Amino acid sequence: MSTYDKLLDVQRVTAVFHIGSIIGGTRLVAVNDVSFSLDRTRPEIFTLAGESGSGKTTLARLLLHDLEPTSGAVIFEGRDLATIKSRKDTLEFMKKVQPVFQNPFETFSPLRRVEDYLYDTAINFGRAKNRRMASVVVDEALHLVGLSLEEVTRRYPHELSGGQLQRVSVARALIPQPRLLLADEPVSMVDASLRMAIVNLFRKLRDEQQVSVIYITHDLATAYYISDRIAIMLRGLVVESGPVNEVLDRPLHPYTQVLKESVPEPVPEQRAQWIRPIDLGTTEVKEYARIGCKFAGRCPRVMDICRQTNPPDIHVEGRIVKCYLYQGQESS
Repeated sequence: MSTYDKLLDVQRVTAVFHIGSIIGGTRLVAVNDVSFSLDRTRPEIFTLAGESGSGKTTLARLLLHDLEPTSGAVIFEGRDLATIKSRKDTLEFMKKVQPVFQNPFETFSPLRRVEDYLYDTAINFGRAKNRRMASVVVDEALHLVGLSLEEVTRRYPHELSGGQLQRVSVARALIPQPRLLLADEPVSMVDASLRMAIVNLFRKLRDEQQVSVIYITHDLATAYYISDRIAIMLRGLVVESGPVNEVLDRPLHPYTQVLKESVPEPVPEQRAQWIRPIDLGTTEVKEYARIGCKFAGRCPRVMDICRQTNPPDIHVEGRIVKCYLYQGQESS
């Protein structure tokens, strides 16, 4: 696939932070040599999954042009995000790439009516010249998420349920008519009974509105249900990636296997019920600084070489795995 055929092309992106002083502090590689791409003509849901502290949110900031990579490049529709400097170019990029955040109650001020945000979005992104014209655009976006302007008019955020407000967040993101939604833990603050409604909404947007979605989560259950492809992240690295059914039905990397053990086995006829969240523990900063494989300290199949050198990407069984266990088994 050439660059022209790609909606998004993430090329060996790395983001380095310094904790403490530059001389005596700790160097933390929050995103480490990550690459993947999305097809321009085939919308999909691509999931970034991993425990807290795996680098998912930092990578999201890079994709939203909220953070500059230390090295590598993020290319959207053929343009390196590093070249976007002017307000005009930034606004044009924001029209096409919209975020949906974790907590909808933090997205909206409790002192402002919900519809005001929607009207402002329509006007600021050039979809309407005034509130009267914007009402049509806003109502159309709300209908895409199963709501209407009448339902939210004159209501404050606290007067809506968490599920309703998260759907309003998605509607707001849809008003500029984006090509890509970046959803960072969008169902973690929503009641379990409403999670499937939200994730099914992303599938509907992919299928009916031709919108691609990057879905960021620690919850492999919803990821399994809605994703086309998945990338498993560990301490800034993508350790396994490929079609979601291949990666989660038959995980190869020991870390992916550990994650899968945290959730029940999926039954194809009951995927909608496979939604129990996983508790994956806390960040271990020492793993970021570890020489060799970041999982070596917890891996049940660790070898001496794992503690010495970071494993290469190996193409095997329809996915990419960063693990010495599969060296010599590369697909032809």
